[in-house]
Amino acid sequence: MDGRFLILYSGLLTVLSPILIPLLSPSKKSRVALLFVLLNAVTTSIVSIHVLATRAIEFSIAGGLVFGDILLRIDPLSAWFILLVNITCITGAWYGIHYMKAYSAQRSNLSLHWTSFVIFHASLILVCSIQHGLAFLVVWEIMSVSSFLLMMFDYSRFKTLNAGITYMVQMHIAIVFLTIAFIWASVAGGSFGFESIGSFNQADSPRLFLLFFIGFGIKAGFIPLHTWLPHAHPAAPSHISGIMSGIMVKMGIYGILRMSAYLTSDLVIIGAGILVLSVLTAFYGILSGAIHRDYKRVLAFSTIENMGIVGMGIGIGLIGKGTGNQILLVIGFSAALLHLLNHSLYKSLLFFTAGNLYQLTHTRNMEHLGGLIKKMPSTTFFFLCGAIAICGLPPFNGFVSKLLLFSGLIEGIRATGFKFNILMISAIVGLALVSGIALLTFGKAFSVIFLGNPRDKTIHPKPEYLSYRHLPFFLILFLMLLIGIFPSLILTTIEKIAQGFSNTLPENEIIPSLVPMVSEVGIASLIVILLAASIYYVRSRIVSGRTVNISPTWGGGYIARGEKFQYTGKSFSKTLAKLFAFITGEEKKYTEIEPRTVFPANRSYQSNYAEFFEKNILNRISNQLFSFMNYFSFVHNGRVQFYILYGFLFMLILILATFSNIL
Repeated sequence: MDGRFLILYSGLLTVLSPILIPLLSPSKKSRVALLFVLLNAVTTSIVSIHVLATRAIEFSIAGGLVFGDILLRIDPLSAWFILLVNITCITGAWYGIHYMKAYSAQRSNLSLHWTSFVIFHASLILVCSIQHGLAFLVVWEIMSVSSFLLMMFDYSRFKTLNAGITYMVQMHIAIVFLTIAFIWASVAGGSFGFESIGSFNQADSPRLFLLFFIGFGIKAGFIPLHTWLPHAHPAAPSHISGIMSGIMVKMGIYGILRMSAYLTSDLVIIGAGILVLSVLTAFYGILSGAIHRDYKRVLAFSTIENMGIVGMGIGIGLIGKGTGNQILLVIGFSAALLHLLNHSLYKSLLFFTAGNLYQLTHTRNMEHLGGLIKKMPSTTFFFLCGAIAICGLPPFNGFVSKLLLFSGLIEGIRATGFKFNILMISAIVGLALVSGIALLTFGKAFSVIFLGNPRDKTIHPKPEYLSYRHLPFFLILFLMLLIGIFPSLILTTIEKIAQGFSNTLPENEIIPSLVPMVSEVGIASLIVILLAASIYYVRSRIVSGRTVNISPTWGGGYIARGEKFQYTGKSFSKTLAKLFAFITGEEKKYTEIEPRTVFPANRSYQSNYAEFFEKNILNRISNQLFSFMNYFSFVHNGRVQFYILYGFLFMLILILATFSNIL
């Protein structure tokens, strides 16, 4: 299989997109972009499946005097991520065709959007393939800039503009750390190839890994490097939010996994550190998601939680590698890799349903919604399936990866010494707590948005009907059920990828020993699904043709009318927010209630929860920076004569510098 042809083919499609897409009508721009993504995805997926089935492929391309020979290598780890990229981008582009119809009048914006989409997809594939430090940084920057353009579609809104600036600033901070790390590795190893990282001095290897972890951790959303993420996901169009959460943040995980493969020293300490940070990240992410009422912001914080769960698997795998425990290594990395796939599926599904909600209701505040199960039954069904999956409940795929992770933590208690038993037990407690709060979070979101009565009488969504735009929903749901019910179809492949992190192969296969336990749950779930479907079919046949009486929902014996008596989103999580008030920090603005009134007409009340790290760390740093820069505000005084003086002084400095060099 000629890899050079693959690069030439992918590059040709990417170059054609900015030439062809602007010439098309608005209705065709999205379809041609989807065609380009499909062509790229099919070709690279065939190569990736070939690599997973046989062996890695590698080839070099000439990079000129600056880069030299650039090595591109697709090994099982790269192939796995390329498949994730292709699945998520195909479903995202497919859903985006419908979502962007509302903006058909913005021809130039649509041209830039769909051109950036094709470039973004190609850059994601290259990030997973390039094994050359400088070229990797270039492609990484292309990925960041193209995702920035996709996110900034609605740039006229202040919040979108603020989110875009925050995103780009933090992505370039990440680039600084990655650049330092690659330059340091190239100086020590003699080249910019990734192999120089493997030959790095063992004493300095943890420091180099720390630089890589900070750079990649900003993209992945580990605390306290996550603050761009809660702003970016709500600001972007929903199909872009699904892709950013479903795959782009995972490029940070890819970088951490790639660098982890080269680690040779202090593995146990690094693994324990990642495990602790990941538990804290997962807990903070889902706690923040539980208290917010903007449903896209809830999903954004849930992404932070799930990256923490993936990080837990990486930490367990590194501890297993450091202690020579092959079982711990394979289970840890396998859980991380499988959860990456699972999260890509159900999180993109949830963001797509969020897009349906926003387009029909024009609000992201769940407190203004309610009773949408009657108007949007399809979206309700898919949101419920995604919510069940993200909570780690059978029969969906989230259950499999979380069970695998719990198995790894239990194995860690058995295999590691006493000093790590407390760490593993704490991680189990943390993961269980995170899973419980996830149930609260998505139970709140589902009940407030879809159940009860409408809370805002001015919102009148049109009735929803199944159409071709729901095909990506069905595809994602099918894959979620397939993994949840028949996990053996994918666990063997994942074990092969996980074994690539080990220097020695285990004597026996490890993951298949866990498959029967997971499969039994999957088969039982399948039986329950078939039984429920049979009962529903029989019932529908019995009641067909009969008169259906519709009456108000039973109110538990309390028949007072009015939407104000319903539970709000805040009431679900108020107790939890008070329990962790030192983190959540509620801010209130209100006027006092007038006497002798129960529901005052002019009541003014606002409350929101400030983001802890942004309020207490980033805002303070930025305020100090602004205060310092104010000392130099006299330079920009609006007087032309001063600006001429600045130019004269600059030329004088250049002349003096020139004479000093001559002398």
